[in-house]
Amino acid sequence: MATPEKVLITSGHEVGGLTAFAAGLSEGFTALGIPSEVVSPGRIFKRWRDLRDPSVLKILSTTAVFAAPFARRAICVAHGFPRADAQGWARMAMIVASFKLANSLSQARLVAVSDYVAAHLRGLFNLKVDATIRNPVQLSFLEPSAEVAGRRYLTYVGRLIPAKNVHRLLPAMCDLQRENPDLRICIIGDGPQRAELESSFRTDPPIEFTGDLDPLDVRRYLQRTKVFVSGNEMEPFGITYLEALSQGCAVGMPACGGGVEIALDFVGARVQLLPLSFERQGVLSALRRALNSTDTPVSLAGYEPKAVAEAYLETGKSLLFTKIDRRERTPCASNRYV
Repeated sequence: MATPEKVLITSGHEVGGLTAFAAGLSEGFTALGIPSEVVSPGRIFKRWRDLRDPSVLKILSTTAVFAAPFARRAICVAHGFPRADAQGWARMAMIVASFKLANSLSQARLVAVSDYVAAHLRGLFNLKVDATIRNPVQLSFLEPSAEVAGRRYLTYVGRLIPAKNVHRLLPAMCDLQRENPDLRICIIGDGPQRAELESSFRTDPPIEFTGDLDPLDVRRYLQRTKVFVSGNEMEPFGITYLEALSQGCAVGMPACGGGVEIALDFVGARVQLLPLSFERQGVLSALRRALNSTDTPVSLAGYEPKAVAEAYLETGKSLLFTKIDRRERTPCASNRYV
């Protein structure tokens, strides 16, 4: 029972983000020799037998946390914290309720994907976080690749929504392109802002808007990318940061968010921080520094799928005990917890 017979992982609704998390984590359990299955949050209640089976470890994303009261041995993952400006007050209240529900259950644990998320859940919502386990990067990004000559892209990967601030980054990105005629700007992803961005930013050469791409195609673009740029100042973690660093890119990210935790030792070298005001000249200065940064290798060993899966298994061990005081576990004479 210490090692589950199977792991059930819920993913997200869109390409990237939760989908990449679930795929990477599944690869980790496969490396450990433990069968795993990725299911959509909407189908989790159709897996009633697995929900009730303590030999099956359930790793539930935010929208699937409401299945936790019916589950035996579940880890609820906070991939971020609720934002009223982006999600609305009603959805924010539902997310907070789902996390509080996870806190109240003896057969569930609440895990955050970064210390940044954990701090906000504690400080803003008085939630108990049982562990911080950072997200994995998929194995396809860790495989050796042939050296690609002539990195020339300035690249963004993610959804095209206001919270990602692509519209605030593009003016400075275009300025950098004009200073460096060999540079090309590539925007990978889709969303409600795409049409507006395409019509508002017409440069020569034009910006490449690719839409959503599969991981292998994203990897190919990153191998030709000099600087990867992100604009979400409240990024909970940022799997795309890992993907970019794994392919040798310099990274420009806001001076806030869980992404800063990924490569703290490289801030000011491979990682350049953007001003939270997104003031055009400040962003341009940071992108210039990133463009001229040295290609210093970054170790991503802690983000390999197998290492992350092992961390989830370690957190899941306490779920073997059916009667647990979440505030203080008292050992009995046999050194087991009751």
